[in-house]
Amino acid sequence: MKLVLGLGCDRGASLITLETAIDKALASAHLCLEQVAHLASIDKKQDEVALLQLAEKLALPLYFYSAEQLASVPVPSPSAVVMKYVGTPSVSEAAAILAAETDMSDLLVEKYKYRGEEGKNATVSIVRMRTKI
Repeated sequence: MKLVLGLGCDRGASLITLETAIDKALASAHLCLEQVAHLASIDKKQDEVALLQLAEKLALPLYFYSAEQLASVPVPSPSAVVMKYVGTPSVSEAAAILAAETDMSDLLVEKYKYRGEEGKNATVSIVRMRTKI
């Protein structure tokens, strides 16, 4: 089974915070990093150093979506706070669903939240990619 990780984070979150959030989110669903095929986030994070470092370290494609694209995706955990700051009620869940080209039925881990040692937050959502026949 191939997976997509949808990622959100505070500005300036560290690579270790993102990696720890991902490890914990995967472990919560008994999944492993080797199953991950794509990473996804909001286009406002195209310059986020930790996201770019993560994609390079894992040698995975990182897809970015606009707030408008993300806002069009129904999700189980919309956030008024996220809506206020980035213009969409979901980043990690919606980005993962869009990158996997699926819907909520393939969402394996909803918005997993982690606060790193530096006090920055990261969120991870995990979506199963449907195999193309």
